[in-house]
Amino acid sequence: MRPTTLVLPLAVLAGSVTARLTRPEGRGLQSREAPQDITPNRDSGAYRSVAYVTNWSIYGAKFLPEQIAVDSISHVQYAFADILANGTVVSSDAWADTQKQFGNGTQGGNSSDAHGLVEQLYKIKQANRNVKMLLSIGGYTWSPKFVPVAADAGKRAAFVSSAVALMGDWGMDGLDVDWEYPDTAETNKNCVLLLQELRRGLDDYSQQHTGGRYKFSLSMPAPAGPTHYAAFDFKAMDASLDFWSIMAFDFAGSWDNTTGHQANVYPGPDLTTKASIDVAVSDYVKAGVAAGKINLGLPLYGRSFDKTTGLGKGYTASTAGSLEGQAGIWIYKDLPRAGATVLYDDVAKASYTMDNSTGQLISYDDLKSVQFKSDYVKQKQIGGVMFWESSQDRPGSDSIVRTMARSLGKLESAQNWLSYPGSQYANIKNNMGQAV
Repeated sequence: MRPTTLVLPLAVLAGSVTARLTRPEGRGLQSREAPQDITPNRDSGAYRSVAYVTNWSIYGAKFLPEQIAVDSISHVQYAFADILANGTVVSSDAWADTQKQFGNGTQGGNSSDAHGLVEQLYKIKQANRNVKMLLSIGGYTWSPKFVPVAADAGKRAAFVSSAVALMGDWGMDGLDVDWEYPDTAETNKNCVLLLQELRRGLDDYSQQHTGGRYKFSLSMPAPAGPTHYAAFDFKAMDASLDFWSIMAFDFAGSWDNTTGHQANVYPGPDLTTKASIDVAVSDYVKAGVAAGKINLGLPLYGRSFDKTTGLGKGYTASTAGSLEGQAGIWIYKDLPRAGATVLYDDVAKASYTMDNSTGQLISYDDLKSVQFKSDYVKQKQIGGVMFWESSQDRPGSDSIVRTMARSLGKLESAQNWLSYPGSQYANIKNNMGQAV
């Protein structure tokens, strides 16, 4: 998952996934006893529903905070914060994050108030106490910045103190480390150190600001391609994380020689599948990650192949898509396309469309494949689901996010945290004038 420019508002794994599947200002915190977790990561028999919301979606997609499916999620991952060369974590778009004036935002002349999406997300927390907000850092495009930072103790310290401080300033409930990918022995060793220090930093923040009553979450999106997780020290990483989100999509695309499913559950015959969800989930569990700490990632977009005769066949690269500059990407709200027939591969458990008149095949998740994935999550006792990303979903009853929530049933309802007296922003510091 990656940040893009305003012209390219889709943040997906847009690099060569074939290659991926086959290769690959700080505030000091003192160490204290880890806080008691009064907000468990998962209620008994309940599921996490984690939706990414991007700061650039207010532009091209015109996606507003009130469109977030708050009735069907437990967590928002707000993407992305950037990383400076010295390790400091900063806003990637100050206007979108803290400056844009929304109609229902704080009015008046207090220049120390937060506006933008940060204010809106905090107001969503106030109105929906079961929805937690996590600040996501990095993303695919900025992931190379993690490498020198994680390898240097001083830069790691700057990363941790600034990330935790930004989380508190913005009134959020945790951090999400989107590093794609720490897939060598050296980078993974340094990733473990970074996660350990982040965990301590979050626990120290809790002791200082909540008396240890609230546990701030730490999560990480993780690869589904075996070569990318082959070097993972799963147990060491898992000890610091509250949950993992397996990015179970982009298995096939324009980098491949043949068409294929991009988010199938099981392997299929011949060339129709390049990877599968089941292999990835099984590998994580075998490596010691509890199934209840895993979220299954779902795409809210599809990938197209032109002038083909079907799955596992040759094709011509697509020249069109839903979004400017993103040929071959079709967001879910635009699918299925006119003239296309919706098909389902009952072996791989994956949906796709085929237009025989144009030869265009699009691999995507629809309500049928989502229902099976819900059943799979229950069967495998997986802890929840994740969606990339919210602006691409349909509203109403055809929403993938809402359909999944209905199918799963009970969602995690642990409360968020609203008291941030140390925030540099007056309205967040004062809880928008409301009693906590």
